[in-house]
Amino acid sequence: MNLRDDEGLDEPALNLTPLIDVVFQLLVFFMVATTFQDPERALDVELPPAESGARAEREPEELVIQVLRDGTLRLGGEALDRAALAERLRSAAEHDPATPVTIRGDRLVHHEDVVAVMDACGLAGLHALSLGTLDAAPSTRR
Repeated sequence: MNLRDDEGLDEPALNLTPLIDVVFQLLVFFMVATTFQDPERALDVELPPAESGARAEREPEELVIQVLRDGTLRLGGEALDRAALAERLRSAAEHDPATPVTIRGDRLVHHEDVVAVMDACGLAGLHALSLGTLDAAPSTRR
């Protein structure tokens, strides 16, 4: 009878290298698949589409003013009233009168609110204004 000698065998070991590779692949997948939240998406502003126009190259000193549906004004994510906005626009114009301003108004905002922001920009001395829109997709609206 032939009996095995167990003294020469190694302990069974678990190889973790494939497990680490799988975890790394999952990490990369979730990093790529996750959409990072833009400051613009954090606010509830639904921009109207436009078929004409060109994408503007955004400069670091550009002022982006959001006009929400309820007429609330935001500059750089900070809620401001009209007087505070006018003061911030005046100080920006003193620093650089060519500072570009983009007004991103919700598509259901009152026209009066957007015109008031444009007027405040003009009174402050900022004349490089643009209106934020989305790229137009084929729609069924007429």
